[in-house]
Amino acid sequence: MKQLVQKYKHAWLLLAYGLFYLIWFVLLESHVTHEYTSIHIWLDDLVPFNEWFVIPYFLWFVFIAVTIGYFFFTSRSDYYRCCAYLFSGMTVCLIIYTLWPNGQNLRPDLDSLGRDNLLIDIVRMLYGTDTSTNVCPSIHVYNSIAACVAIYHSESLRRHRFVFPASVVLAVLICLSTVFLKQHSVFDGICSIVLIVLLYPLVYGFVYQRVQARQKQKERRVNQV
Repeated sequence: MKQLVQKYKHAWLLLAYGLFYLIWFVLLESHVTHEYTSIHIWLDDLVPFNEWFVIPYFLWFVFIAVTIGYFFFTSRSDYYRCCAYLFSGMTVCLIIYTLWPNGQNLRPDLDSLGRDNLLIDIVRMLYGTDTSTNVCPSIHVYNSIAACVAIYHSESLRRHRFVFPASVVLAVLICLSTVFLKQHSVFDGICSIVLIVLLYPLVYGFVYQRVQARQKQKERRVNQV
């Protein structure tokens, strides 16, 4: 048991942040209900509602869980960088939601669509459990792109050429699903992409590379002594 705990002690990061995020997000969901900035741009009016996108929308949960899980069991460095990218962006989103309560009023009346099927029922369930607030930036979009970046930077996954292209296709479908299900405005996705670009240097760009270079220099000095 001791060896098992020692081997997977890096799970503390996932557990601690998961609890931290859930508490903050639930509090926001319960307090941000009526008084918020409604997000809407002209592109939203050009996107029709399509219930088929509920499939990639829910695949987001599998995509993120499998990505983190793979790195958790195969590479601590990839795991920590993936979590850093995901969690830093999610935290920024929570801060934005707190300081600038926002939401959207794009959801259609499902009963007036003139069709009824299993996917419509799933969307109805989604609407009933997930509020239309705390949407900008979109965490769905941010995490999908961040997971792709993490996969791209994984040396072990580069050996499997199909993995990264497949992850990009899935991420694109997930991003599209947020607007076709009227869960998010197009503007939410744009803001998520901006956040991805801003945080990239800290986790995978020049800032990370400088930290790595300094760490290697310190290790060389220690070995020389």
